[in-house]
Amino acid sequence: MTETALPLVLAGPVVRRVTPRSLVLWLAVREPVRVRIDLAPTGRPAQRYTLGPDSHGCRLLRAGQRLHYVLVDLRLDEPLPTDAWIGYALSLQPLEGDGGRWSGWREFAPDLAYPGRDSPGFVLPSRVASLLHGSCRRPHYHGGDSLLRADDLLARCLEAGVEGRGADTEPDETLPAWPSALLLTGDQVYVDDVAGPMLRATHRLVERLGLPAEALRDLEVEGLTDAEGLYRHPACYYRRETLLPRRKRNYALIEILFGGVEKPVFTTANAQNHLVTLGEVLAMYLLCCSPSAWQCIDLEPPAGLDQKLRRRYAAERAVIESFAAELPAVRRVFAHLPVAMIFDDHDITDDWNLSREWEEVAYGHPFSRRVIGNALVGYLLNQAWGNAPEHFDDELLDALADTLSNPGAARHDEFIDRLLRFDRWHYTWPTEPPLVVIDTRTHRWRSESAARKPSGLMDWEAITDLQQTLRDLPAVLMVSPAPIFGVKLIEAIQRVFTWFGHPLMVDAENWMAHPGAAHAMLNVFRHSRTPKHFVVLSGDVHYSFVYDVELRGRERGPDIWQITSSGVRNAFPRRLLIVLDAANRVLYSPRSPLNWFTRRRRMRVVPRKPAGSRHGRRLVNGSGIGLVELDAQGVPWRIRELLADGRTVAFARSEAESRWG
Repeated sequence: MTETALPLVLAGPVVRRVTPRSLVLWLAVREPVRVRIDLAPTGRPAQRYTLGPDSHGCRLLRAGQRLHYVLVDLRLDEPLPTDAWIGYALSLQPLEGDGGRWSGWREFAPDLAYPGRDSPGFVLPSRVASLLHGSCRRPHYHGGDSLLRADDLLARCLEAGVEGRGADTEPDETLPAWPSALLLTGDQVYVDDVAGPMLRATHRLVERLGLPAEALRDLEVEGLTDAEGLYRHPACYYRRETLLPRRKRNYALIEILFGGVEKPVFTTANAQNHLVTLGEVLAMYLLCCSPSAWQCIDLEPPAGLDQKLRRRYAAERAVIESFAAELPAVRRVFAHLPVAMIFDDHDITDDWNLSREWEEVAYGHPFSRRVIGNALVGYLLNQAWGNAPEHFDDELLDALADTLSNPGAARHDEFIDRLLRFDRWHYTWPTEPPLVVIDTRTHRWRSESAARKPSGLMDWEAITDLQQTLRDLPAVLMVSPAPIFGVKLIEAIQRVFTWFGHPLMVDAENWMAHPGAAHAMLNVFRHSRTPKHFVVLSGDVHYSFVYDVELRGRERGPDIWQITSSGVRNAFPRRLLIVLDAANRVLYSPRSPLNWFTRRRRMRVVPRKPAGSRHGRRLVNGSGIGLVELDAQGVPWRIRELLADGRTVAFARSEAESRWG
């Protein structure tokens, strides 16, 4: 494999936060570059900006011989217009060799623009009239990638001229206003659940990118001194759990990190290929968002697999090759919509920070601490950085650069310690209504009564800060990776398993699992100065649903909509979900007396019926991306799920169900 086979642009461009006065773009490139951006707003003069690496508004981080990350945080000379198409042309000039020649986007991504358009572009809406949202994108799930439905939607919007309509234009019967954003609400990558061929691809890409070998000698893993030793180890594929220490005091580490505990109620752990090294994590991100990273990747199985594992590898390979073939459409969506992201557990590791016991075990061993830390570094680089660049100052980015240049050294572990203390993963975008994205993973409200009990998804201090953020807003779009109002029966099952001391077996992490967090969050909705309209956007659970939530005992409480879309490329076990859905409707209907034994007894939760659902089902199963349309007051007037199989499911409120019982 020759170095010249690598394209200049390895991933991106990805549009991140956009305001009238600023534009954030992210991309990964083969070598240091100078960046030129030409903005062409409809009806306005063009603007050109040329930025060198580490100049004001542009930061470059080197991760390997042939991998560099670029974040453009551009302050604009002239404000961008709202409700108008803004075309942009991205050009790059390599600083090493190539004679200083500029390469335009047509050279590194000729399919980036939609048919009939001269360039990629985006729209800055005056208010949020529609948005797309989803979570849980598992590459080796065989049900298809619903981001292709998002790509098709954008193509149809452009063909119909929707991007030129104002946000207050009369709505179309089928097409929405141009989406204001794509919200990815958790599990954008699965670092803990990796198919053999995907792991093979990460190793091929690590080699091609010239990523430095991470030192592992201080992690108490017998026989391993660096990443290259891991990649050659007989247990590298499908047997990574055998590399963990066998001493009795570390047995819980096997359960927590590598899925030694089966979860028969909802899912079965499948973490034998859990990513370990920083190089694997960085390669995984590139392979999940860009077709360029797959060029010349050889997926032939590694040596040493027995017959059973070779059959498994072959089956997974067919799915992974299909996943890679669909990535041009995914890249195109990311280049046209502002993409907001937040982590959930699989971005880092399964059941991340679920309980105080989990934290004590996982962070108490150098191996698991490094694995978790490497995933967090990958999240910072590929997701968090573009959400709110101002949260990551030069001092932190310089420490990150040191880690990338010498993984496994003392500074690497010091930087992981720093990230584990970092408390600004949450953020707000100044849309209308505002987009408030909360961190439900690192601000946990730990149980004081028992280490094994689930932690609250946010502690009292974080919820208090959230209350201040929401204060006096008329409406808000709030992203909570886990639904605040979930399926009560499933939460009850999780509570039973928790009572028996096995919260890990059922992923017992929901807002109602911890009394303090539950009451504090519900009090946010009851506060007299809370927003009048709450749209809560969630994922995590691998099925989709919509609830209308009403406060009992108040003439005019806030209107709350719990809208859950999951997964983008994942689904729940079909038969099990049918049973749980039916049982939940019987036991916890809006008029059921059992509701008074839940922590939401002072609220009335009314499920919406998906159009075309059979037998009264309320939960939609299958890969899908959510499409929400809102009126001028921030009230959702149409909610749909675009499924990867081509179906579109609308959630309509039943007038019969909405009446008080």
